[in-house]
Amino acid sequence: MNSRRPATVLRAVANWVNLSTPLGFAIAAVGRARVHKGPDHLWIAEGYRLGVPVAGAFTVGSVVIVKGRTLADLQTGTPLVLEHEATHAWQWAACLGLPFLPLYLLANAWSWARTRTWYAANSFEVWADLAKGGYAPAGPPQRMRRRDADRLR
Repeated sequence: MNSRRPATVLRAVANWVNLSTPLGFAIAAVGRARVHKGPDHLWIAEGYRLGVPVAGAFTVGSVVIVKGRTLADLQTGTPLVLEHEATHAWQWAACLGLPFLPLYLLANAWSWARTRTWYAANSFEVWADLAKGGYAPAGPPQRMRRRDADRLR
């Protein structure tokens, strides 16, 4: 996954211009993570120390932030996690940066309403390939109860 493909350069530039990568560096700094260059114009921030979000890794712009350990440690149990996170870097670029955040939160809410998981019906996570991210399969989508639907109106 180490390349100089023009597409990964475009993604990296887009995420700098839309300010999501600088935001990723700021979040990594607040979480006292160690940052180094990764493959395909990604940055890897390892040893993130804050409790949120609840994930083994998350991506902000082109910065892949790994909670509490190294990427290599995380890849022991989830070998394709970097591919999953690289897709999120593309999503930040496609959403023009910060609009990704409310869109992702809406996708979380939709997924929770449908599956009682924040990821199984989250289109961003599905697009990034749930299995590559190490997510367990969820059961079938749940139907919303009539009284819950009425409450939302």
